[in-house]
Amino acid sequence: MTHENVAQPLLRIEQGSKVYGGLHAIEKVDFELRAGEIHALLGENGAGKSTLCKAIAGAIQLSTGRYLIEGREVSFASPREALAGGVAMVYQESSLVPSMTVAQNLELGMEDFVTRYSKINIAATQSLQSLNFNVDALQLVENLGTAKRQMVEIVRAVRHHAKVFIFDEPTASLTPEETQHLFHLLRTLRERGAGIIFISHALEEALELADRITVLRDGHHVATVAARDVTREGLVRMMIGRDVVVERAAAASAAPPRGEKVLSVENITMGSVVKNMSFSMFAGEVVGVFGLVGAGRSEAAQVVCGARKRNFLRGGMIYLRDKAVRYRVPRQAVRDGIAYITEDRKVDGFFETMTVDQNIYLGWLASPRVRRWWFSAREMKQVADRWIEALKISALKRSLKIIEYSGGNQQKVVVAKSLAQEPSIVIFDEPTRGVDVSAIPQIHAAIRELAAQGKAVMVITSYLPEVLAVSDRILVARGGRIVEEMSAADATQEKIMYAAIH
Repeated sequence: MTHENVAQPLLRIEQGSKVYGGLHAIEKVDFELRAGEIHALLGENGAGKSTLCKAIAGAIQLSTGRYLIEGREVSFASPREALAGGVAMVYQESSLVPSMTVAQNLELGMEDFVTRYSKINIAATQSLQSLNFNVDALQLVENLGTAKRQMVEIVRAVRHHAKVFIFDEPTASLTPEETQHLFHLLRTLRERGAGIIFISHALEEALELADRITVLRDGHHVATVAARDVTREGLVRMMIGRDVVVERAAAASAAPPRGEKVLSVENITMGSVVKNMSFSMFAGEVVGVFGLVGAGRSEAAQVVCGARKRNFLRGGMIYLRDKAVRYRVPRQAVRDGIAYITEDRKVDGFFETMTVDQNIYLGWLASPRVRRWWFSAREMKQVADRWIEALKISALKRSLKIIEYSGGNQQKVVVAKSLAQEPSIVIFDEPTRGVDVSAIPQIHAAIRELAAQGKAVMVITSYLPEVLAVSDRILVARGGRIVEEMSAADATQEKIMYAAIH
């Protein structure tokens, strides 16, 4: 039976709206999910994707509109009610209890009156093995990595016999191998007749995995199309209402003249993660570092900026303009003009309860050139105004907390905080992860502009189009080492990925 022949949708939202404080998060949205279908839901941050899915999962209720499961109108008052009705949502942020074991988390909500730990441990192990997940059922969740926590979330949803599965950015923290394993699982669920809603910023994933794609923009339904009938460029046009030109500026022309060598890293080693890694950075150049998760790229950069410590013996050497340095804390690196822009903005990139102005001003105050211990509202506005204009940050409501802004604007504020310190060496770690598609070219342009100003720039990324778009020179990391170096003009996705894997 083909998808097109399914007469009755598994799930339908008719003219669904959700209003917060007089403003529509979604307005008159129509959406349907068929049994045996993977349905990608795309849109920029703030487009209404999460609002729609939370309404489907019972976390919020629609203000107006109808919600039907297999033709029957429903109204779930809580996620627990939705789960009992066959709808499970796997959130981007883990909802597991860290102090409990994997088995105990899987049993939550399904407990017998008398709990036998041996029984739940065996059942959990069988569930994990049935999906080919290599996770110890007796392990505390707080000791699991992000990818394995994601696996436990998926197993929990499967154990509740859900008919509808909602996945919110499920691949954001997975390696390519884990991502393909997840895709295989989703296809298996589809073959069993489940309906799957898949939220992702990665348009390539949606095109590869989905049967149909729905695009939301500014809380409105724009289009629902078969994945085979649309291109990446077409999706971008639907999402933002115009074309986005992604240029490969570095590779399209001759590499710029290389300036002085400002940083030299020789054979740095940190435990079993970074193993004799060596590289150099030059003024006026963007060096891209590509590698899969676990390649040691981020850890090496954190050693350079003092956030991690290399081995005391045989830990290698770091030279800043031919002078050996060993930073104990990041403040020392900042003093010497080195800025590291984190890959996880929500954990250690900004102060989420502060405004855009306050976050940028704090970054400026941390500069070694600023000797100030008092607060100046006028000065804060002047500093913030400069960077809001330079990075095109959409901060019209300056009183809003930064957590209320889109991912792209949050990322720009993290960049502004560091650039306000006027560093000469800038290291970006996954600069566009979880960022709106329309903001990516703006961030790339800011990176290229830094190099044009004579700064030495490094971009660490696991996104192949990005490393090709911004780099003058490309390094490939694998197993804690730099295994290959190539010019951007000679690089291809195939060459880079081959070096990263083999």
